[in-house]
Amino acid sequence: MCLQTIVDDIAAEMALVTERGRVADYIPDLACVSPSKFGIAIALADGSCFTAGDADEAFSIQSITKVFSLTMALGLVGDGLWQRVGREPSGTAFNSIVQLETESGIPRNPFINAGAIVLADILLANYEPAEVLGEFVRFVRELAGDDTIVIDHQVAKGEAATGFRNMALANYMRSFGNIHHEVDKVLGVYFHHCALAMSCRQLALASRYLACGGRNPDTGYAMVPARRAKRILSLMLSCGHYDGSGEFAFRVGLPGKSGVGGGILAAVPGIASIAVWSPGLNERGNSQIGSFALERLVEKTGWSVFEERNH
Repeated sequence: MCLQTIVDDIAAEMALVTERGRVADYIPDLACVSPSKFGIAIALADGSCFTAGDADEAFSIQSITKVFSLTMALGLVGDGLWQRVGREPSGTAFNSIVQLETESGIPRNPFINAGAIVLADILLANYEPAEVLGEFVRFVRELAGDDTIVIDHQVAKGEAATGFRNMALANYMRSFGNIHHEVDKVLGVYFHHCALAMSCRQLALASRYLACGGRNPDTGYAMVPARRAKRILSLMLSCGHYDGSGEFAFRVGLPGKSGVGGGILAAVPGIASIAVWSPGLNERGNSQIGSFALERLVEKTGWSVFEERNH
């Protein structure tokens, strides 16, 4: 069965699902998105893209941006990053403050909110937030080959207005010396990163480097060394869905990263990158229909990293 037929069939199946989860309502602009939306895109290394549903509608990718900020932070400080951020699943909610107290302000991994706030602090590196955000957007645009990708400043404003727990996380880590810059500047970078708006097609294209050994397949340029790309993928598999990461690995079997905007990014090493979007979330804060769709995709293609396959 060809990939276009597969994504068309999955989109048709997902349209019939009635239990679609609950849209994130603590960020005002996300609360307005219809849970009926669904998009899927599969991008191969050569740039060919197979899409269905609302795959060309931009949405707030939220925590999926942590994959890109981790890539940039590793490029900036290398493995020294792991002195400030752990590599273990948290087993707690994405915005939990509990573990920081017992672990001296070191977040469990870079994909929970506390970890991503440390990444924002690393990226500041004595620059101003506007400079960091400009470089971040340029990086993602280069990966996607698309200069139309932008930050949704209205969403960022809403996050800043309601992000009291993130403010607490940042200040708490500052008290342990794990945040080096002014908290307001760090949070400004963090909130704006999370407000990046992309479509499934753009997200899948931008993420091909993860499936291609760290190289941008359009330019051949190594965005990260192959060894580092594997480590990013391993963290996505073990930590990319917060306290639902084990369930996602069990059901889907691919490295993935979710966001409360309803998107999920997944990678099939050596083959493809995948983006799905449906705004309704399950009880763990991950896209309910998006998770179902990826499970069906793996069933139809055999793309789980735990499956034997011939390339």
